[in-house]
Amino acid sequence: MTPARPGATGPIRQHRSPAPEAASPDGLTTVHLVRHGEVFNPEKILYGRLPGFRLSEAGVRQAKITAEFLAGRDVAAVVASPLERAQQTAAPIAQALGVGVDVDPRLIESRNVFEGKPFEAGPALIRYPRMWRVLINPFRPSWGEPYSEIAGRMIAAVAEWRDAFPGREVVLVSHQLPVWTTRRALEGQKLWHRPDRRQCALASVTSAVYSADRLVRVDYAEPNGPSTNQPGSVGA
Repeated sequence: MTPARPGATGPIRQHRSPAPEAASPDGLTTVHLVRHGEVFNPEKILYGRLPGFRLSEAGVRQAKITAEFLAGRDVAAVVASPLERAQQTAAPIAQALGVGVDVDPRLIESRNVFEGKPFEAGPALIRYPRMWRVLINPFRPSWGEPYSEIAGRMIAAVAEWRDAFPGREVVLVSHQLPVWTTRRALEGQKLWHRPDRRQCALASVTSAVYSADRLVRVDYAEPNGPSTNQPGSVGA
């Protein structure tokens, strides 16, 4: 059964594990986790999984620059979250590498009760007493999808696509919180964290390098330079 794409009509390709091509059994396998580019969001709302949020002009440029950064690598597959901004970011990367774009629902943005609102968990909530109850447990967190669930689905996707192409490289295009949570899980860190201290810039590349199923290292690159959450900014 083909899953429905949030906010769009028509089929998408289900995530799959194709037969691996020939590769050295001793070679390293790399899974690149790419965050999508900047989103057009003039209302500055937390868009989360809402449909209709596309890349801005700057975001389109960022995706192309990241595509140039990854071009020439031995990438066997480019896979994206079902959300439009991730699909748009994946398109020039896939084109540069001469492959198609697969869709894996496990790469989707995290659930969040603040979706559609012009704020997220933080100081702005002082003005909204009715929302204070959702802050009861910042370590889970109580306002959205548990970090453990995000890490679980993302690590499963990383492992499946890694095992599909041993000795080669795969690009998975996702979102800031899923990418950062995955990195913390891979590095054995606590999953809870301060959102303003995430190292996951727009259109950045977080690369998990494996020898078979053993993690060798995690690399990080910012082809477009650093980007930070500005005061009052929302989104992912």
